[in-house]
Amino acid sequence: MRYPILILTLLALCSPLAAGQQRGANPSAPPAQPAQPGQRGGGGGGRGRGAIQVMTLATGAWPDGGQIPARHTQAGEELSPALTWSPVPEGTASFALIVHDLDAPIGNGADDILHWMLWNIPATATSLREGVARGSQLPDGTRQISATGPNYRGPGAPASGPAHHYVFELFALDTMLDVPAVGASPPLTRAAVVAAMAGHIRGKAVYTGLFKRRPM
Repeated sequence: MRYPILILTLLALCSPLAAGQQRGANPSAPPAQPAQPGQRGGGGGGRGRGAIQVMTLATGAWPDGGQIPARHTQAGEELSPALTWSPVPEGTASFALIVHDLDAPIGNGADDILHWMLWNIPATATSLREGVARGSQLPDGTRQISATGPNYRGPGAPASGPAHHYVFELFALDTMLDVPAVGASPPLTRAAVVAAMAGHIRGKAVYTGLFKRRPM
């Protein structure tokens, strides 16, 4: 008799697996994997470990985007401005500060004049006092350089032409940077610091000032 064979065939067609195959399901496809730490899952709004936190950098010397007082420039005392920042992202091991003139390209034009770079600022720090002392390494371990030496170089845009934009970029890092402050030119040291920061940035803040010398 052929009835048992027909019944078995109907049961097989009505099974969940067969139903799924008829709807286009692929039984050989692997199950969906949950999002790993640092990855964004579909529809998830949480921030993974790889997210970069927005921080606030400030100074009382001038408003963000405003005119930098002569006191902090080559036309005056050339004192580094007092800076504060917050919050400190979780996992921060050090800070780095890069100050550069966007309107003063050097070399092939892909780089610009470095006015100040500090790295390995302690993770416990949330400010820099006015007039940071000269020296390739400060007592707290902070290292510094500029285009003219181990010190803050104030803005010095000429009177002829528009004001230059001086950008202060603060980075919170989850590591210390094994980059010496001596032994290489400022552009090469800057490149080494930027390369060492890659993959370790936990937060960032930006502050800008304008400056040009007054006509004589």
